[in-house]
Order: sequence, then structure tokens, then C-alpha cells
Amino acid sequence: MLEKNGKGHVIATCRNPTKATALLELKNQFAERLNVLPLDVTVESTIEESARSITERYGSLNLLINASGILSIPSVLQPETTLSKVQKSSMMLAYEVNAVGPILVIKHMWPLLKVGGLLGTDGDIAVVANISARVGSIGDNRLGGWHSYRSSKAALNQLTKTISVEFARKKDPIACILLHPGTVDTDLSRPFQRNVPAEKLFTKEFSVQKLLNIINNAKQRDNGKFFAWDGQEIPW
Repeated sequence: MLEKNGKGHVIATCRNPTKATALLELKNQFAERLNVLPLDVTVESTIEESARSITERYGSLNLLINASGILSIPSVLQPETTLSKVQKSSMMLAYEVNAVGPILVIKHMWPLLKVGGLLGTDGDIAVVANISARVGSIGDNRLGGWHSYRSSKAALNQLTKTISVEFARKKDPIACILLHPGTVDTDLSRPFQRNVPAEKLFTKEFSVQKLLNIINNAKQRDNGKFFAWDGQEIPW
């Protein structure tokens, strides 16, 4: 985004910016256009503080991407292969990070969402894009398992759809969409890549470009829709 769009600014957030090596490298490349702020989706005060910082420095946003997600943590959270392995603590943690966190971010960033904004794009709407997953689709669920992850992404889908209805009712020029990035070669998917065909395992660069194409072409009529990386709609 920074390389392809020579105008405007990008704000990246993470729990600990001092340890975010890749973001720091980008910051060195785009010192004037990239701002990195601390934000933990499980701590609402950090979301509020980020919103305040953005308001004071920039005044508005025209694109908000929520990419927080959790699938596994050694000795804490593992995708369940059977109902007997479901634990309340795992489900609550997945729900907090995958569903509640992104919605709280939208809640606090909503007043900042304006046409124009940081990236200076030419679109006539602002865009909110929540990164979901095909496994969060109830209609597409044929394999079962992964109870915590599936249900938390399904919750994200429902919450996003509900927000999109409110945006439409208030006639806000915002398209709130859900995106499935495919299976991407990241730390999140790495422990579960063994049975993924090589052609179905995407690089981060490929997936990001596909998702940005959808975002850049989003229209008001797309508000509340759920898209796969290839632009196809996914059933709820």
C-alpha cells in the first residue's frame, strides 16, 4: 500500500511496536508516511488511545482494516478436532480476539471514518474491512471441528453485518465488508499447512494484493458483504 500509493499516510497498530521487526523496517523506509501505534484488541483503553492519537495528528481515516486473529497458542489454545476437547477458556479467548476486539476498534474509529482521509484515495466511500475466514461460514461448514475458531469468526461475521446495517440506516458513506484471505503462509497457519496443496498456500504478498483489489473497488452496495480473496461472495 505504501509502495503503490505515493500519497497519504498509513497507521499500523500492534501490541508491542518495539518488537515488531517488519513494521520497524517499513518505518525506516517510509518514515514520513507510516506511523506505528500500540494497540491491544483485548484492552479497550489502548484502542481509545490510538483513536485519540489519530484524531489529534490526522483528523480522519478513509480505510480501516482489522486483521487481528488467533488460532493457536502452545499449551493455551489449539483447534479442537472433537467436541470433547472444547474448553471454555479457549472459546472465550478466541471470541475476545477474533470477534470482540475488531468490533471495539470500529466503535472507537467510527467517528474518524470519512471520505478522503489518510490515504487520499479517490473513492466516494470510506471502507472498513474485517479479515474473517471461510471456516466462519455456517453454510460452508462441511468438515466440522475447530469449534473456537469457527464460532468466533462466525460471530465476527454477524457483528460486522449488524454494523453494516447501522451504517446504512444512518446513511454513512461507509462500506463495511468481510474478507477471507485464503490460506496464507503466516505464523497463524504454519502449524496446519501440512495438508494444504502448494497451489492453495498463498504468499502474504499475493493475498494482500488480492484483498486490496477488493477494497479499492468496493462500492456502497458492497456494504455488509463477505468476500473471498478472488472476489467471490461467501455464504453466511
